[in-house]
Amino acid sequence: MSLTLPPTFTLRFDRLDRSAHRLAVSQVLALPRERVFLFFEDPRNLFDITPDWLNFVMKDRDEMTAMCEGAEYDYTIRWLGLPLPWKSRITGYRPHEQFTDIQITGPYRSWSHLHTFIDAPEGTLMNDTVSYQLPLGPLGNLVHAVTVRHQLEDIFRYRAIRIDQWAQGAMRKKA
Repeated sequence: MSLTLPPTFTLRFDRLDRSAHRLAVSQVLALPRERVFLFFEDPRNLFDITPDWLNFVMKDRDEMTAMCEGAEYDYTIRWLGLPLPWKSRITGYRPHEQFTDIQITGPYRSWSHLHTFIDAPEGTLMNDTVSYQLPLGPLGNLVHAVTVRHQLEDIFRYRAIRIDQWAQGAMRKKA
């Protein structure tokens, strides 16, 4: 199992204003867009592309079905060492093209994660654009600079490797 980042993977952070940030990630998968979208619209697959150190637990994981506009999901994560609830809602759901998950409850002041899937000569160009703000004003910005930015880099690099393994048929499911 390779732990090398896929050659098509890119990651960029932008500061939007005093407290708002954007993370942009892209990756090309050698699979048709419809197949890639089907993988991502099943919330149970999120568990397999999330690092173990986040202690990610989805409520009612075995009862979930594919997403739809307005679907809400409850889970817990370990954020900065603390177990925290996270609730998200799906918006802008356009099958085989895009969807957004927004944080309803969680550690961020705001969190919006746009997933897009675009046909490419090599297969599918998958883009993730996360716009977020931390609470606590200047203290939140310090925590971002010291910890959160690096944590998000680690999470999305791990995701890129696991997604690439899935696309190549080499991903082993987590227990």
